Amino acid sequence: MPQTPQTYANHTRFFPLFHFVVAPILLLNVLNAIRHVYQSPTRSMLWALVVAVGLLLLALASRVQAIAVQDRVIRLEMRLRLQGLLPPDLQAQIHAFTPRQLVALRFASDEELPALCRDVLAGTCSGDKAIKQRVKNWQGDYMRA
Repeated sequence: MPQTPQTYANHTRFFPLFHFVVAPILLLNVLNAIRHVYQSPTRSMLWALVVAVGLLLLALASRVQAIAVQDRVIRLEMRLRLQGLLPPDLQAQIHAFTPRQLVALRFASDEELPALCRDVLAGTCSGDKAIKQRVKNWQGDYMRA
């Protein structure tokens, strides 16, 4: 099944099972537990609220951890890619890129990556949003978590 070509405008990704099923159910569970504590403030209702909040935080933490691991893999992938594409004067500065900059640079094509890296290192384009907006030939990432 062909995917819609990725651009800056549509590159954010929702994981339907998490964003549209698990998170809303757990959030509703917290709200329901708050309602029960308000209506009948007993220790068991308070404990149910604590458990509901814990479950919601567990789901959020698992999502944050998955994204952190993904960003670490992207950082490694980009450092290897930059070693092969950058001229020698820029290769010595690969470790100067922040993790967020490396994540943003991954969308640039091989042809435009050296010039974009030069701009980032010069400070003319430093934020991840600014980097992504400067990419002309967007290389989609269809395997994100």
